[in-house]
Amino acid sequence: MNILKHSAVAALSAVSVAIMAVSAVQAQDPIELKFTSVSVPTDLHTQAMTVFADKLNELEPGTFDIQLYDSGSLFGQNSDLDALQRGNAEMTYVSFQLIADSIPQFGLFTAGYLFQNADHYRKVMNSDLGTEFKQTVSDEMGLQLLDTCYLGTREVNLRKYRDVQTPADLEGVKLRMPGSDAWLFLGKALGANPTPLPFGEVYLGLQTGTVDGQDNPLPTVDAAKFYEVTEQIVLTDHLVDGVNITVNNQTWDKLDDAQKAHMTEAAVAACDWNNERRYAKEAELVKFFESKGLKVTKPDVAAFREHVQSFYLESDRAKDWPQGWVERINKLAM
Repeated sequence: MNILKHSAVAALSAVSVAIMAVSAVQAQDPIELKFTSVSVPTDLHTQAMTVFADKLNELEPGTFDIQLYDSGSLFGQNSDLDALQRGNAEMTYVSFQLIADSIPQFGLFTAGYLFQNADHYRKVMNSDLGTEFKQTVSDEMGLQLLDTCYLGTREVNLRKYRDVQTPADLEGVKLRMPGSDAWLFLGKALGANPTPLPFGEVYLGLQTGTVDGQDNPLPTVDAAKFYEVTEQIVLTDHLVDGVNITVNNQTWDKLDDAQKAHMTEAAVAACDWNNERRYAKEAELVKFFESKGLKVTKPDVAAFREHVQSFYLESDRAKDWPQGWVERINKLAM
């Protein structure tokens, strides 16, 4: 009888140990993070994904299984956001334009001259206003915005030199803009005559005079070789753009407070790395364009900002914007 009892106890102990071992393994299973992007391998945003992964693994060794997908290899430009919301991926970059498509009142964040630089939109995102913005995005889109990585600052690039100090100096200038209503509106706000033209036709359009100028960040002017068919870059700084490192709520809600803090810290490290290099590249390009014979000029940016913001605020586009937010955002730049 005692032998049977001892055997039963031994068997139960063995089962208990096995269950505990399985439970321990299950508890240690890493949390899957598929981070998808349409950016190509040479893009700083792609490289920043690796910075994020390395930092998070340093802060949380073994906690996450981070899988990086670039070049739209997992989900394309028009499907990565949907993939996050469906739970088919956990992380991606989300633009302010995509957020505005889902929450029209946040079209505010796509307006000209809202942000002055990368530090400015970080101040905004870390303010009470930013907290309200991110909470609304979480509630309505199921997303957590961790940090904003600098994308670039759009400038005016002219075929022929002209003295540009205020928006009045762009009157009559056929300024190529992307074809959507939002972009054409920005062209008008700048004082120009916005002219839609597919990106692939811009070089020839500048060369032949179909358009008098175009607007893009400096790295795009370089990559597309627009400097070969233009004489001037006007540093209007009219749109400072960024993209948000984003995780879906399905994943975020599984994390404890320490894991959330570490994920945010890793996102900030990635954006710091990206921002420093993008600004350095823009400074290098100013010198490069000057070496190619272009005149790089600085207008009265304050006059442009005042004119463009008034143009937006007096239009129907601003009717849904949160009351007083433009003024609050302006103050955070001071």
